[in-house]
Amino acid sequence: MVRIAGRGSIHLLTCQERHRAEMNKFQTDHNRLIAQCRRPTVQREANGRSYSLRQHGGAGSFQFSMCNLDHSVLPTLGACLLALGPTGTQAGELPSRNSGPPARVVIVQDPQATDAFRARPERIPAMVNRAITNLTGRATAAEAWRSLVSTQEVVGIKVFSAPGPNSGTRPAVVAAVVEGLLAAGLPAKQIIVWDKQAADLRLAGFFELSSRYGIRVAGSAQAGYDEKAAPYESSLLGNLVWGDLEFGRTGEGLGRKSFLSKLVTREMTRIINLTPLLNHNLAGVSGNLYSLAMGSVDNTVRFESDASRLATAVPDIYNLHELSDRVVLNIVDALICQYEGGERGLLHYSATLNQLRFSRDPVALDVLSIQELDRQRQAAKAPMVKPNLDLYNNASSLLELGVSDLKKINVETLNHHE
Repeated sequence: MVRIAGRGSIHLLTCQERHRAEMNKFQTDHNRLIAQCRRPTVQREANGRSYSLRQHGGAGSFQFSMCNLDHSVLPTLGACLLALGPTGTQAGELPSRNSGPPARVVIVQDPQATDAFRARPERIPAMVNRAITNLTGRATAAEAWRSLVSTQEVVGIKVFSAPGPNSGTRPAVVAAVVEGLLAAGLPAKQIIVWDKQAADLRLAGFFELSSRYGIRVAGSAQAGYDEKAAPYESSLLGNLVWGDLEFGRTGEGLGRKSFLSKLVTREMTRIINLTPLLNHNLAGVSGNLYSLAMGSVDNTVRFESDASRLATAVPDIYNLHELSDRVVLNIVDALICQYEGGERGLLHYSATLNQLRFSRDPVALDVLSIQELDRQRQAAKAPMVKPNLDLYNNASSLLELGVSDLKKINVETLNHHE
């Protein structure tokens, strides 16, 4: 039996060389079955996340698990699946969230939410409350938050702080989320606002929230990296820098692993993504997938300069069970849309949207953000950018992290006025 497992098995198989070896075995065994006049068919398993190659006309079986794909194995996989003939779904079809139920996104907009490109803190809490109650279907905001996290959880609110308080995640939006969690009964000591670097958090104004609410603010890099947790492993050799766990060590095989921060593996049980609507020149958007993946591990320099490397690494890292299994909510701070500049705050390349976007689906939010960035570039007659859609298609079709097909995203827009 051939089993193609997606989300949930990434921590078991992470080495790309192993995938190549197993793909070679898969192709050899498949050819052997055909030569022996056995008729293989693909059947979708009951869990909806894996497929089995069943043999007819003979005995024997073999097993294959796949995740953390790189592009070198895709042609082999595609050729093998297309050769299988009739299947339980469609000939040669890969498991995909795009073939499942549509994603749901709730957008709340308030034309008075900002003033001169700055958030108005008194307007944001009502927007957050309306979005969370509509998304969860609960009558009150407190009930809505408790439907996502229990009061025993330690909740990490992942922000994107490097661009500063105006172009990155805005502290006013994070404050409204913190107030909602506190009102739902979560103790302040069990809320962590975090990003990779504590210095970025401080410059963006997030440490003020610690003083105001008694919550924690922490950098994942300063917490150190966890050698006991399964890392993300790639054949791509990294140029280790100070702060990476293996920096300064000697020996073979160094630089191929990216280790998770201890802040993630040991100190939080649930994660809320809260990212800005900000372009990224290689990832397309500094969104939910990119922010959480690159902010949670070390040895990321090897990915950051190449779009194709990000397209493979970002979904794979996000899919580590310590990350994806703990995410309960994704929020896009779309008060301002910055369509140029990346991690630099360039408000003259920005448009005011006055929106907050909520979803359980990180991929759907990210592809909607890319669509919005393209729309704003076109309106401003700015140079168009080819988005890195491979990243989001990999996240959807290969790892089933969400929906990347815009036609299968249901958007509910609510106008908030007081």
